Amino acid sequence: MSHPRWSLVPDGDAAFRLTLAGDWVIDMAGRVGLDALLATLRTLPDGARLHLDGDGLGRWDSLLMTCLLEVRAACEARRMGLDDHALPSGARALLVLSAAVPEREGAPRHGRGLLWLAELGEAARRLWQDALFLTRFLGESTLAAWALVAGRARYRRIDLWLQIQACGPSALPIVTLISLLVGLILAFVGAAQLALFGAQLYIADLVALGMTREMAALMTAVIMSGRSGAAFAAQIGTMNVNLEVAALRVMGFDPVEFLVLPRMLALILAMPFLCLYADLMGIIGGGLVSVTFFDIPLTQFVHRAAESVHLADFLIGIFKCGLFGVLIALAGCMRGIQCGRSASAVGEATTSAVVTSIVFIVVADSIVTLVCDRLGI
Repeated sequence: MSHPRWSLVPDGDAAFRLTLAGDWVIDMAGRVGLDALLATLRTLPDGARLHLDGDGLGRWDSLLMTCLLEVRAACEARRMGLDDHALPSGARALLVLSAAVPEREGAPRHGRGLLWLAELGEAARRLWQDALFLTRFLGESTLAAWALVAGRARYRRIDLWLQIQACGPSALPIVTLISLLVGLILAFVGAAQLALFGAQLYIADLVALGMTREMAALMTAVIMSGRSGAAFAAQIGTMNVNLEVAALRVMGFDPVEFLVLPRMLALILAMPFLCLYADLMGIIGGGLVSVTFFDIPLTQFVHRAAESVHLADFLIGIFKCGLFGVLIALAGCMRGIQCGRSASAVGEATTSAVVTSIVFIVVADSIVTLVCDRLGI
């Protein structure tokens, strides 16, 4: 195996010839002297022409292409012409391909790590851009909702029914499982403390109030953020990658009306019913624990649960769940619209949609709980 070699000599008026010889394989990377070659190219006059000669090349792999790309970048920086006709046909084809296929928007970059101050600034910049995008997206969603009220919104009714099916009946199995288990856990945790005072009967009050006011709405929202919110981001993000969102704009359709509105309506309509269903499953779970492990009669458990829960408790839970539905739809659709045009960007948008949804849910739940406490309801 011969060492890779290069030489740069004048080749006429304002022209130079770069001759490459030897085996340019990755094992010989330390013998190339690429930095010296680039430093020599920087000494050439601006506007000169560089001829590449690869007649003496032996074996070559990505090491040669890396060198050629660096040489081409140096020539472009100095506005120098580049003639690659004397290179092997395979190398010329790869050079053409590298220039013809630009890096996709949203593709991940793996460069050297930034300093902590630069990372902090980049995080602040991303946060500011997200805030601006969220503000604009909220405005567009409000206009789409107003167009719906005025009867001017353009979307397919079949899309609305399909989204209702996906967000409602299709979500019942997982909501049933999680709500039943949450009711069981509440009953066991409450019984461990109430047993110290011989007050296991009040397990019904704990489970019924905890599920109707808080846990049913919160757990349903978390489930739907990981199920529907992620699906919204993946669907719209994939459409963004395939330029379908851009095609809608070209055809005169508002993507927020056509894509976001049906999904938001579906979650707003489905979430209250899922909340009521989660209330029922949670209370059933608490009843199973009370009857099976603590010998509380079923009629007594039902009577205590009915006495402890009022209509206001159900309405607060339903209101929270409807609000959470709006936030989940906004977060999922916003991240989908914001998605870049690569496969990795779709995955990042899906992950970001779930995280954003949960943050919105926790913040909104805290605010509503504080307001209810101040109002005494």
